[in-house]
Amino acid sequence: MNAQGGFTRKGWLLFAVMAVVWGITYLFIKEAVQSFAPPAVVAGRTLLGAVILLPFALRSGALKAAWRHWPWVLAFGLVEMAGPFLLLSHAETQLPSGLTGLLVATVPLFAVMIGLIRGDRSALAPLRLGGLLLGFVGVIVIVAGPGLFPSGQASAVAIGEIMLTALLYAIAPFIIAHRLSDVPSIGTITLSLAAIGIGYLPAALLTTHEVPTVRSTVALLLLGVICTAVAFVAFFALIREVGPVRAPLFTYVNPVVAILLGTLFLAEPITLGLLIGFPLVLAGCWLAATGGRLRARAEVLPPPPAP
Repeated sequence: MNAQGGFTRKGWLLFAVMAVVWGITYLFIKEAVQSFAPPAVVAGRTLLGAVILLPFALRSGALKAAWRHWPWVLAFGLVEMAGPFLLLSHAETQLPSGLTGLLVATVPLFAVMIGLIRGDRSALAPLRLGGLLLGFVGVIVIVAGPGLFPSGQASAVAIGEIMLTALLYAIAPFIIAHRLSDVPSIGTITLSLAAIGIGYLPAALLTTHEVPTVRSTVALLLLGVICTAVAFVAFFALIREVGPVRAPLFTYVNPVVAILLGTLFLAEPITLGLLIGFPLVLAGCWLAATGGRLRARAEVLPPPPAP
């Protein structure tokens, strides 16, 4: 991990993967909740993700290793999946996906605050701190527009749900980095997905009152395969590569990805805000991740844990 020296090439690759796969999540959630209740969306994506990863976890013995740390695995599942997945699904019944992406983009700011509380002062470097603020300003510029913040009590509650989601997303990487760093990631992911999916299954069955549409079903399948199974494998690798403070920086790019995909596949217009804000987001992420260095500082890394 290059906690002080910035992103490596592998770190940037994982960053790009996370920016894309969780950038399309908001669109898929928006489609899924059209005919699935929020608990059903959570149960569906987590159980599908667990089923996909289970053979790999069993074959490698990672599931047994994760079970020995089940309290922290469950804590990670509650903080990263059980709470945020339900909050996001419910909030997107009231909010547009662009606003949801903007609010979730506050995750890096919460991560820096948590890091500071834990004694990490590296984020206070002027260029890194300036990069955090610059990236957030870029996100605001992109999604800001008439009617961005809806009025009404339901919308206010939904905005609060997203802010709580951002806080939970900021906490989860610290659990991985400091409590589950020696546990095979595939075991942690599979066990936590299965536990959360089984926990939500009764609520999912009780709240399903209509036959889901094909469009919503496809969206839910894509949520489970791409935005859950694939995404969490990349997420764990990113945390181990760049640390829990820098890892959530991809949430700055997620709303940009969502808008670009809308432009390419839904013929949505390219706005002046996108043209101005996109370079700000990219520049802010680079400064916050690297502190302005062109290359990651070489460090002596500890040997990897035995499989």
